[in-house]
Amino acid sequence: MKLCSTQELDIIKTFECGQCFRWNCGDDGVYRGVVAGYYAEASVKDGEVYITSDAPEDIWQQYFDLGTDYAEISRAFTGEYLSKCVEYGRGIRILRQDSWEALCSFIISQCNNISRIKGIVERLCENFGDPICVGDKVYYTFPSAERLAVLEPEKLACIRSGYRAEYIICAARAVVGGEIDLEALKKCDYKQAIKALRSIRGVGEKVANCVVLFGLWHMEAFPIDVWMKRALKENFPPDFEPETLGEYAGLAQQYIFYYARSMGRKK
Repeated sequence: MKLCSTQELDIIKTFECGQCFRWNCGDDGVYRGVVAGYYAEASVKDGEVYITSDAPEDIWQQYFDLGTDYAEISRAFTGEYLSKCVEYGRGIRILRQDSWEALCSFIISQCNNISRIKGIVERLCENFGDPICVGDKVYYTFPSAERLAVLEPEKLACIRSGYRAEYIICAARAVVGGEIDLEALKKCDYKQAIKALRSIRGVGEKVANCVVLFGLWHMEAFPIDVWMKRALKENFPPDFEPETLGEYAGLAQQYIFYYARSMGRKK
């Protein structure tokens, strides 16, 4: 299925900018992943993005947030440094990911690098998700909160997540027990969503903001990690507040993060 142009969506930047952990690029340049329980392939040909999947077509419109005009929004991001970030990251889209998957994945992400996060997430899926057979290969769905809530942390030793295992189980139990209603948090105020998520053991400010942005779709969220702290310190006034970037501050954050991390890795 032809999805959109590469001007609207750059799959390399979008999948490699640190917001998701289940898309992997093969030697053929095709990205393969599992979304909403469906196996999918994303590829580029002649300036167009193609998706191959059994998933309903409307899933992809929502997942890639294709109904939002990022080019128009980005015009509001001004200033020499931010404009440079926007140009470098053009084509990034904020994925509308499953809320439970985002919560669990970003708990795993704390004090971790992307390669290791992807490995832990993959082992979690292999051990506790459902198999999807594609030719001679097997992919796995992301395990539900219900599946993980009945486990003790020791049962996660196989995914090698260390101390995060206890946090994963705590989060699963909070969701299953109704202490955290992820669907309701999509509709409530951004700050209320942050406060609710921070009540989960092991969820701090950065993880909460990542979940709110990538899993609950509050576009004003502005996660700050080591790369962001450095970029903000070196390129923004000391009194800078993310709120000044407006209701799409989260998109600006991704442009800044992607540029800062890319430039930092080149040094």
